[in-house]
Amino acid sequence: MFKNVLVGVDGRPNGRDAVALATRLLAGDGRLTLAHVHSEAPHTARDNVPGRAGDAEQESMALLQSERDATEARAELLAYHASSPGHGLHVLAEEREADLIVVGSCSRSGFGRVMLGDDTRAALNGASCAVAVAVRGYFEHPLPIATIGVGYDGSRESRLALAAARQIASGNRSLIRALHVVMLPSYTFAGIAAPAVGESVDMLLQDARTEVEALEDVQGRAVYGLPGEELAAFGGEVDLLVVGSRSYGPVKRLMLGSTSNHLQRHARCSLLVLPRSSASAADHAQDSTFPQPAATSER
Repeated sequence: MFKNVLVGVDGRPNGRDAVALATRLLAGDGRLTLAHVHSEAPHTARDNVPGRAGDAEQESMALLQSERDATEARAELLAYHASSPGHGLHVLAEEREADLIVVGSCSRSGFGRVMLGDDTRAALNGASCAVAVAVRGYFEHPLPIATIGVGYDGSRESRLALAAARQIASGNRSLIRALHVVMLPSYTFAGIAAPAVGESVDMLLQDARTEVEALEDVQGRAVYGLPGEELAAFGGEVDLLVVGSRSYGPVKRLMLGSTSNHLQRHARCSLLVLPRSSASAADHAQDSTFPQPAATSER
């Protein structure tokens, strides 16, 4: 579970969806902060108009208080000025040493689906912590996290995702399911070799099944296909899908690869993407999955 969670709210239902998911992922003694990022500087020319001083900041705080009351969340409130919500949340997460940012899906997503807006997606790429996206409508239908899905392929990132899923499951008494998506290596189609494709797929699937079925306390299976498409469909069978980000870019940063980018447009359940881990962090992930700063929630 996460100890220091930052939630982006904007007065619309998607922000309340994010708050509802954040409360499910927050540790019992964790710190929850609701943040509203506004693009209007707190001291503008119109501040000279009587009764308008600090207008943007005051409006943000009023919105935050209204959202806290609506969601009944025990949370701190924070108004912040930035060029975009995604960029503001990115900066705030670093300043406050958050271990999770939670946002809602954009209004273009279908009910029960996730989709990030382009600006938010671009700004959160490279975030210093994990990012969760709540499905649209989650606040109205806050189902328990009964089943957690994990994208697992034996990599360091997928081992960290599995360890995170286990911690979340322990707090929600959830079932964990893992999906290993097998693809043929790209050189298979490059003319370097001419293998029997059917036999190659069967061998890769058998190895993947052996690996994923050996995971303790996990229902695992392996399929052949494109990871993004298969995991998006898998999301329709679980309540939360956990994946690791690609192993490119700075260590301990969330770097969106093709799979996580696809999922942030097409996943059929709430999504949790973890930042790139160091080798040692992933190898010992089951002992210490997240940073654990001491913090206390406030109303």
